[in-house]
Amino acid sequence: MTQFNQYGQPVGDALPDWQPRRSPERVTLEGRLCRLEPLQVRHASALFAAYSQSPDTRSWTWLAREPDSNAGDFTRWVESISTLQDPLHFAVIDKQTNAPVGSLALMRIDAKNGVMEVGSVHFSSLMTRTPLSTEAQWLLMRYAFDTLGYRRYEWKCNSLNEPSRLAAARLGFQYEGRFRQALVAKGHNRDTDWFSIIDKEWPALDRAFRKWLSADNFSADGKQLNTLESFRQ
Repeated sequence: MTQFNQYGQPVGDALPDWQPRRSPERVTLEGRLCRLEPLQVRHASALFAAYSQSPDTRSWTWLAREPDSNAGDFTRWVESISTLQDPLHFAVIDKQTNAPVGSLALMRIDAKNGVMEVGSVHFSSLMTRTPLSTEAQWLLMRYAFDTLGYRRYEWKCNSLNEPSRLAAARLGFQYEGRFRQALVAKGHNRDTDWFSIIDKEWPALDRAFRKWLSADNFSADGKQLNTLESFRQ
């Protein structure tokens, strides 16, 4: 129901109990298949090796950075961002091998309004299209909504990055629109597509994630029995 002020003007829902939230911290988030650790220099060598298993550098196309040519350059980059609070980068650790296989970050953190974005997602070929990639995303969402109590969780991508657009939809983000000529990225125009999940949507999404990630949703050879989308219907 629309609320109105004393002048008869429509205003948003009242939030009388709202308080600014805590900023995310350098915590470890445990899942069944993976855990997220704050990205540190000690992860760099193995993470660079994981990225290097790809036959080409197409996974870097949509990232802000160009690919590093050697482990030393990559390690220096990790060192330069490892103490930042925003973006706050996490390494994805495969619990079977105890090795890092990808990274992602919480960024554009607005604790006053309870809003943050997941970004800088760079998953190696060791985890793309595997349950690890979904669990890693779910662990960060759960931290944002359940632990920190944020109201809004964003996903943004180049409008031409179809895999990212499809991933956002699969994970339950709602498409909100396109910001035209938002950036100049690597010498090219970038239109940016915005997606979000808000707190009232999270409980149903969380239930779907838990059902999909359950071991009994996968066959002996690791294939899903039911899609993530099917658990949201």
